[in-house]
Amino acid sequence: MKYVYLFIVLNFVSFSFASNSLHNGTVKGIVYDEKSNAPIYNARVIIISLNKMTYTDELGFFQFDDIEAGDYTIEVSYLGYENNTSMVAIIDHQTSPIRIDLKQKNLALAEVTISANALENKSLLSAIDLQLRPINTSQDVLKMVPGLFIAQHAGGGKAEQIFLRGFDIDHGTDIALFVDGIPVNMVSHAHGQGYADLHFLIPETIDKVSFSKGPFDPKIGNFATAGQVEFKTKSRLDKNLVSLELGKFNSQRVTSLFKLLNSKDQHIYAALDFNHSDGYFKSPQDYRRFNGLLKYNAKVSENHYVTGSISGFTSRWDASGQIPERAVQSGIIDRFGSIDDTEGGLTSRYNASIQLNSNLSNNDFFKNQFYYSKYRFELYSNFAFFLEDSLNGDQIKQKENRDLFGYKSEYSRTYSFGSLTWNATIGVQWRLDATNNSELSHTKDRIETLNQLAYGDIEESNYGLYTDQSFHFGTQWSGNIGLRYDHFNFIYRNKLTAEYDKLLVNKHIVSPKLNLNYKLNSMISFNGHAGYGFHSNDTRVNVSQTNRDILPKAIGFDFGFNIKPIKNLLLTATLWQLDLDQEFVYVGDAAIVEPSGKTTRHGVEVSLRYQIARALYFDTDINYTKARAIGEAKGQDYIPLAAKWSSIGGITLENKKGFNGSLRYRYLGDRSANEDHSIIAKGYVVFDALLNYTKDKWEIGISVQNLLNTDWKEAQFETESRLQNETESVTEIHFTPGTPLFLKSHLTIYF
Repeated sequence: MKYVYLFIVLNFVSFSFASNSLHNGTVKGIVYDEKSNAPIYNARVIIISLNKMTYTDELGFFQFDDIEAGDYTIEVSYLGYENNTSMVAIIDHQTSPIRIDLKQKNLALAEVTISANALENKSLLSAIDLQLRPINTSQDVLKMVPGLFIAQHAGGGKAEQIFLRGFDIDHGTDIALFVDGIPVNMVSHAHGQGYADLHFLIPETIDKVSFSKGPFDPKIGNFATAGQVEFKTKSRLDKNLVSLELGKFNSQRVTSLFKLLNSKDQHIYAALDFNHSDGYFKSPQDYRRFNGLLKYNAKVSENHYVTGSISGFTSRWDASGQIPERAVQSGIIDRFGSIDDTEGGLTSRYNASIQLNSNLSNNDFFKNQFYYSKYRFELYSNFAFFLEDSLNGDQIKQKENRDLFGYKSEYSRTYSFGSLTWNATIGVQWRLDATNNSELSHTKDRIETLNQLAYGDIEESNYGLYTDQSFHFGTQWSGNIGLRYDHFNFIYRNKLTAEYDKLLVNKHIVSPKLNLNYKLNSMISFNGHAGYGFHSNDTRVNVSQTNRDILPKAIGFDFGFNIKPIKNLLLTATLWQLDLDQEFVYVGDAAIVEPSGKTTRHGVEVSLRYQIARALYFDTDINYTKARAIGEAKGQDYIPLAAKWSSIGGITLENKKGFNGSLRYRYLGDRSANEDHSIIAKGYVVFDALLNYTKDKWEIGISVQNLLNTDWKEAQFETESRLQNETESVTEIHFTPGTPLFLKSHLTIYF
């Protein structure tokens, strides 16, 4: 109840203060991209003589209140654009309008400035990287987040395994992913909790990538423990394109982006993508994926924008899956072979979304979004081979059909008093997942169902309410206090029982957040964060184990700084800790519940961006993590697959015309595959290269994955298994080999 009172007080005080703030004169402006006429979000706006600062909203609007009459200089800046300085005349008891157009330019790290704004700082690295490292493949999408590693272990069609901050996140349990506000993670998924398949996102359509680590954002609830990532697709296209890509292993990709309507206030474009590859395994994967996106943006009035989109993908593949080390060492198969080459699957997802953004009177911002997803998943795997069934093998099928409905609404008001700028935000969210015929079955050769282990319908709803009270004091201080409330309803209908069997339970959780940022001078800023977060457990755990922790809490602390010791060098560093309550996990591969005790993780993250010359850049991210189970004996407390050391980086040549390219590395250190450190998942260093030649109307390029043709293991697990000729089971590393040298070329036509 105390949190309810706090929620009411925070919003009552802030909105009341906003309504009654003093008013001399007001300036209300809007910031646009000069070329596209699109509004610019989160541009920094400063009235220099008054030491007042604010940021544009999602429609590009900003406002300063209670300004004495006179003439003032306003400075607007945004990464990748020239700074703009404009004059505005303030008149008592009147609102002075101003429009500011920013002109794009090439990135220069010397002009990147340190800020006290948390949103600007956390998006700074991704904004720099997106300009320097264009996303070329679906796997590149998540690599934009510093410290995040991915591994594919099912033929390219399955969602990537994710590693971040000492978490083996599997396919999304402790990271929340969004595309244009639509959640990617799937609750109570047939394969695993939080399963997040980003393959419906076409890389060429990405406009912005924003991320934050830790449970510190009140707008994000479920799964945002280790962090959250939001991808925003382009509102409009600068030009049409058609691209053809050919590579080894019978790989082809065809991509096209077309403007269908391109007026001043309306824009429609379509994107289509087709992928095929047989992969580098002995048994061809025959991986096929079709993607599509249709997006509409319109300025329906001066203060109202509407965005609608329809997107989707469908894919199918045959997979070699994970193989045991002993099978390779004994010569039964080579490292690209398979034990059961009938593994594989098919999946599809179709999304529809409509969003209305409105800038109201008094600098109020109101955002509403409805979304819907239709999802299908069918996966065949064989992890243990002949451990349980020596005759037919241990192949399993995981299958589901899902309808996902959601609504988001957010209302905020920004006001200023002296050097203080305050933003009061309140939001509501609703999500319903209705999954039919969620199934785990024992199968043979993908054709014959031998036994159903789990089969039923799942209905899970999540209601979220949050407030975010953020402030800027002058140009040096900023911060926010956030409070979030989530309520869940879990329903499971078991279809394996003869009688009607419906189980249900509900639960709620409150998550407070605190963030503070201080800019010491133009060279350095500090930031501190503290907050609670959570991830939900699978519905099948919650309804059958009501005495267990349905919504295990996470508590996190971060302290970091951003520094520019010289004009061409940006360095960020963070010390962090994240503790997670005990939980009980539904294992989708076996239809069983396993306990997972309390854990603690802490570490250091360092990111460096350096401009060597006008068009030459160097970047690196270095991460150290110590992850341990709480309450276990020393030496028995390792968290399986928690990476201790990891790093990515490279050198980039960035020219808008002519030659451009990069040489990059990925390093993942050795890590324990089990609790007592007796089995080690070996690390790797892999180099990739890219070289393009770009002109106004076309681009030709070549890319090489694993430039040195290193033998490496992409995904690794401690697994107990038995081969068909073995009398006893063996527990050891099972792995999916990483790609050998993989050469691709592409030709892109712009028009």
